[in-house]
Amino acid sequence: MSLSLRQIRYFLAAAEKGQVSLAAASLNVSQSTVTGALQQLELDLGVSLFRRLPSGVALTAEGSRFLTHARNVMAAVTAAQRAPLTEDRALRGVVRVAVTYTVAGYFLPPHYARFARVYPDIRVELTELPRPALEEALKNDAFDLAVMLVSNLQDQAALASEILFRSRRRLWLPVEHPLLSAESVGFADVARVPYVMLTVDEANQTASKYWRPTGLNPNVIFVTSSVEAVRSMVADGLGVTILSDMVYRPWSLEGQRIEQRNLATPVPTMDVGLAWRRGKKLGSAARAFADFLSLAVNRGS
Repeated sequence: MSLSLRQIRYFLAAAEKGQVSLAAASLNVSQSTVTGALQQLELDLGVSLFRRLPSGVALTAEGSRFLTHARNVMAAVTAAQRAPLTEDRALRGVVRVAVTYTVAGYFLPPHYARFARVYPDIRVELTELPRPALEEALKNDAFDLAVMLVSNLQDQAALASEILFRSRRRLWLPVEHPLLSAESVGFADVARVPYVMLTVDEANQTASKYWRPTGLNPNVIFVTSSVEAVRSMVADGLGVTILSDMVYRPWSLEGQRIEQRNLATPVPTMDVGLAWRRGKKLGSAARAFADFLSLAVNRGS
């Protein structure tokens, strides 16, 4: 039996939230990912950790006992991350980091906060830029690194990149939408219903790339740069959309439910990663920041 930190994190989130959907939202992953991890954890342990209820999940007696161990494990991991294990933790300096909108809003803040605690003498200067301006700034050495949607990166000859993680794109629908009961949902099904198009971080241009090979077009009723506007319109039943798990939340700001479905035809992932000028030698502060993000994202694997 081999347990992973990811399984333990998912277990703790489900125990705290009382609903797998809320746990998935807090972790920026899909509900099916959390469900699968919990089922595998229960299989590995040979016990049922949760009772499934109409309103969510509740810990069994075995789950309550495992909760204590799980908290101790994560507390030890957190202490190890914050401990000055090497001289590198005493690094000083400045790292100039450009970020795109989606990364700034849905990925970077908790990692940035942890980096600041681990490396208190490294100052991170963050600047939000649209992708074209960000690429030009990197090439002109105005920044050391960028944290961005590297799946949107254009000038790959001048800029190197590293993928931190891939966020799957899925169909978002309101509750009781007819497509939720369909055995399989394809682009032809989506094209027949109203669609809300997001534009921020070139989401509309990316959408056109995976719609074009189908020979179909979405029935766009509204175009917006606001993720929250898309979320509210979908929840209100005004349309559907295809967006990534990273920006998915199961509830709108008004408290209305949003569901997800996988599409029968694969949709390209949204890839979050690091970018820098090709051939550039990163300083010690920038290298520490890049290594920290890479380890932070993958530490549960």
